Amino acid sequence: MSRFVYRGRNATGEALAGELVADTAEAAVAQLRRQRIVATHIQPKKSSLSLRFKMKPKIKGKDLAVFTRQFSTMINSGLPLVQCLEILSKQTSNSTLREVIVDVTSRVEAGASLADALAKRPEAFDTLFVNMVDAGEAGGILDNILMRLATYIEKAEALKRKVIGAMTYPGVVFAVALMATLFMLLFIIPVFAKVFSDYGGQLPLPTRIVVGVSEMLRACWWALGGLLVVAVLAVKRTYRSERGRRAIDGFLLRAPIVGEVLRKSSIARFTRTLGTMITSGVPILASLEVTARTAGNKVIEEAVLAARTAIRGGETIAGPLAKSDAFPPMVVQMIAVGEETGALDTMLEKIADFYDDEVTAAVEALTSVIEPVMIVLMGALVGGMTIAMYLPMFKLVNVIGGS
Repeated sequence: MSRFVYRGRNATGEALAGELVADTAEAAVAQLRRQRIVATHIQPKKSSLSLRFKMKPKIKGKDLAVFTRQFSTMINSGLPLVQCLEILSKQTSNSTLREVIVDVTSRVEAGASLADALAKRPEAFDTLFVNMVDAGEAGGILDNILMRLATYIEKAEALKRKVIGAMTYPGVVFAVALMATLFMLLFIIPVFAKVFSDYGGQLPLPTRIVVGVSEMLRACWWALGGLLVVAVLAVKRTYRSERGRRAIDGFLLRAPIVGEVLRKSSIARFTRTLGTMITSGVPILASLEVTARTAGNKVIEEAVLAARTAIRGGETIAGPLAKSDAFPPMVVQMIAVGEETGALDTMLEKIADFYDDEVTAAVEALTSVIEPVMIVLMGALVGGMTIAMYLPMFKLVNVIGGS
């Protein structure tokens, strides 16, 4: 899609000018004609060098949730689909989302279904969103589906904030400790080392270790930095492979304390996504395929895909999940009960609500454990180097006193 600038006149002869998004200039002219505007001049918009490298604002979950809820309300009020999209494109404050909505509007005006138009913009609307809208259009309950989607997005964003909040504090403390340590090793320790070398004598072992680390860091900082970059790139490359991603995700799930938070958040995401799609009328096989791709963890993804394969063979969902170590027995039993009673969607929503609360409790436990540990580690690093530097002071005082 390209952005075009145009000049033209409407049905009353009034001169107009503006911008629009279309595949080609011909498509832009056709789009203006549908709006009863006769184009007198149209050309692709030229972007300056500064604008070319300007980063577009990211479409946040909050923006998408507001758009979806407002969309549902407008459709429920009886407004035509295109008119709803045009109003929403003017209301949203996110320029990237506005551009996406304008594009979707033009495709719907050209005769595409809403689901097909949304599928053309995967940066804003994922497979889950598209599949649920498709089910809503087919069943004539698009407003209800969009409302469920808005609720789902809001709860998913709340869960994400909980997990990010759990990782933010220890990350900040670790970064501060690391910067303080590097500052002392690069700038403070060398000053002390020069003073000690001027007076001669054998330094205590802790002081020699700290001075040695400082000298090595100052001499080989570029090599250590390069090694760190290589390590990060190696982990990223490993994670791109199926085997590597499975190994890393499995390790994260088994990690103490942090693993519990990740496991519970993944289960909450899986059950809420699957429950929302089943309630919306999406076929179970398509629901499981989409849910597996949005699981966020390779181990859970493979367990869900195994359940999908088992259903094709006439089995239940609970059977394959029970064979996976990723799902606790309680979750498997509740899913089995839901399948037997025909209330799987309701049971999945209950599991999701339960694990949302579990994630909150796990985050609080993680914070309460990590906070003192990080403080102790930070104190040990900075305090240890300080003590190591002050140990020779006692010997230095004796040398000065005896001279």
